Amino acid sequence: MSSRFGRRARLNKEAQEMNITAFMNLMVVLTPFLLITAVFSRMSIIELNLPSGGPPPQAASQTFELEVVVHKDRIDVADRNSGLLAAYPRTDGEYDYAALREKLKTIKAQFPELTAATILLEPDTPYEIVVQTMDTVRTFPAQRGASMVQAELFPEISVGDAPP
Repeated sequence: MSSRFGRRARLNKEAQEMNITAFMNLMVVLTPFLLITAVFSRMSIIELNLPSGGPPPQAASQTFELEVVVHKDRIDVADRNSGLLAAYPRTDGEYDYAALREKLKTIKAQFPELTAATILLEPDTPYEIVVQTMDTVRTFPAQRGASMVQAELFPEISVGDAPP
């Protein structure tokens, strides 16, 4: 009996080779797939300054505070302290972003150190309108040398509710 157990023990001591062919096939297919799909998963993040719950800070002097108010039928450009500067009505179902951009460029020329703007939105404003308005307020296309670049207008955007 002891010879039978001894032979079995010797057979188990032989090294078994692992078959990793299936795993290698999986890696060959999975690696290019992951590399290809990684290119399409880019995210773009815009930093926003949301209003705080406390009362607004009292400024010693009245400064220019840009507000862009998006209504269902128009976009208003205003100074929080002095009032309405311009209104751009919606025509043919589209907002006049070109005129808004030109007005913002003139404001930037008057106040070059100003980088903050507040966008006030009516309830149920479509997401596409919000993004397009934010893009218009943040940058504009400008010619620099032989190429077109995005020049900065008011990159620090705060978002809030439009007054009724």
